[in-house]
Amino acid sequence: MAWKNPWYDPSLSHHTPEGFRNLEPTAQQKGDLQRWRRERKAQGNPRPPAQGYEHFIQRWWQAADLSGDKDCVWWLGHACLLLRNAGRYTLIDPALSSRASPLSFYGPRRKTPPALVIEDLPSLDVVLISHNHYDHLDRRTIKKIVARFPKVTFVVPLGLKKWFRRHGVQRVVQLDWWQQTHTDGLSIYAVPARHWSMRTLWDRNRSLWCGWVIKVGKLNLWFSGDSGYSDNLLEIARRLGPFNLAALPVGAYAPKWFMHGQHMDPDQAVSLHHALGQPVTMAIHWGVFELADEPLDEPPGALEGAMQAAGLDAGLFKTWKIGGKMLLENIIDEDS
Repeated sequence: MAWKNPWYDPSLSHHTPEGFRNLEPTAQQKGDLQRWRRERKAQGNPRPPAQGYEHFIQRWWQAADLSGDKDCVWWLGHACLLLRNAGRYTLIDPALSSRASPLSFYGPRRKTPPALVIEDLPSLDVVLISHNHYDHLDRRTIKKIVARFPKVTFVVPLGLKKWFRRHGVQRVVQLDWWQQTHTDGLSIYAVPARHWSMRTLWDRNRSLWCGWVIKVGKLNLWFSGDSGYSDNLLEIARRLGPFNLAALPVGAYAPKWFMHGQHMDPDQAVSLHHALGQPVTMAIHWGVFELADEPLDEPPGALEGAMQAAGLDAGLFKTWKIGGKMLLENIIDEDS
């Protein structure tokens, strides 16, 4: 019997009887994946960083410093964020294993070390997962979290609750786009993204993908997750903004003809940053895994160039070191 979407709501345009879909037209055509693989092999992509991986690590990596008790946000590499607010810790898309793969011996291998390990965390209250791809939903990391913090609450997109239950998670909330939950002092909203889901050969788009908006105190954070650019994303700001902190992807964009429907390039991320009103913006989805054709050291320069070309304040949207942090008091306008 063919699988049918048990959450199907015909009134929602991103639902289908077979799963979920983007609001935008399909970007890829039949045969595009094979064409990209042929071109990638012929061109020798991805190339290593210009000065090698060791120099890249020295330039762009540091161990995360969790000392102190002030409210902070850390970028832990790729799409992983850590938020500390009022002594509570929230992780987003923690993929801390050596590979973004179901296998320990094959698949994209991380090129920079994890900025922390789960054992470094003094506590953990909430974990958000944007979708089920292996560079965002990492089974080995989830198992470590559950073993150390069995009471943690996971908030996930529609269709993933069963997976988390099967892996020992006691507290899991799943949300459709525009739904919300309140936990541990956080108001959490699942918001649209232009992407897709797949964990096996048989489950393409059977679970949803999303971004997250987190509101706590005066912080209003939009984490886009994996997403290609779309004007539809501006609806998030109209409904839930203005944001004083955003996390937008700037990596895994080459070649653009193949990647544009699922990943933003730096020019598109800058355009979105500008449309949001230029909040403090973290550049994510780069620096760890070689998932596309650009070398690991290309996104920082590309982002800087895009900000200069747009005539915007480069200090508001720039690349951080993996493991870098910012005090929330330096982000939030106390008069707001």
